[in-house]
Amino acid sequence: MGLLAGLACIAVGCPAHAGAWNLPKGEGQAIVKYETIRADQAFTSDGERVDLSHDRLDRSLSIFAEYGLDDRFTLQMKGEWQQGRDAFVDYQGRGPIEIGVRWQAYRDTRNAAAVYVGYAQGGEGRNAGYAPPGAGDHDWEARVMAGRSLGADGQGGFIEAQAARLLRAGLNDETRLDLTAGLYLAPDWLLLGQAYAGAADKDGPRWLSLETSVVRRLGDWGLQAGWRTAVAGRETPAGQGPVIGIWRRF
Repeated sequence: MGLLAGLACIAVGCPAHAGAWNLPKGEGQAIVKYETIRADQAFTSDGERVDLSHDRLDRSLSIFAEYGLDDRFTLQMKGEWQQGRDAFVDYQGRGPIEIGVRWQAYRDTRNAAAVYVGYAQGGEGRNAGYAPPGAGDHDWEARVMAGRSLGADGQGGFIEAQAARLLRAGLNDETRLDLTAGLYLAPDWLLLGQAYAGAADKDGPRWLSLETSVVRRLGDWGLQAGWRTAVAGRETPAGQGPVIGIWRRF
């Protein structure tokens, strides 16, 4: 579903952060995430749900890391290992490896905007959720993001929108839109609601998934638990399943 960089920084004394807010110089965070998505239905070319002849299962274990190079530039990287099956293939192997840089274009006490440029090298797993394992060589991505913190000193939460364009080798180019809303239920509890949407060029697959999760801060650590569901699409699986993450600030 694409990269939602630096989803939330919940350190003490720090306003709500998402990808639009760069990390301070010399600070970083890593997120290890496990996802299991199962589908017994798929969306047709007309967007209708139909039953699959065999259930589809996709599992992934990923690590995302970002580090503040200075107050304007943040380095970010992501890699993952995948395993799964469908009616045609059982697969396992490395997923795409991504590296890029995020530039803080604007920031004040409530608002922030950033631009990300990155490169991804495809792996043996699914380099796109709608494609067979191994399809796709490499990608270039350009992403713009804007966010606004809520409440006094940003401690109420945040809202953010990201739009991306992917130039893909071996797959059709894509346009993506990610929306995130974060609400602090308490100083150490963050409720997240996210929407991931995208479309491949040349009248290709489309998708819309919703995810709800809770993040619990434990000092420099954080634990995330949530659920993702595909609610609409075209030529894509209608999958759903749990998302579990471990966060670490450094």
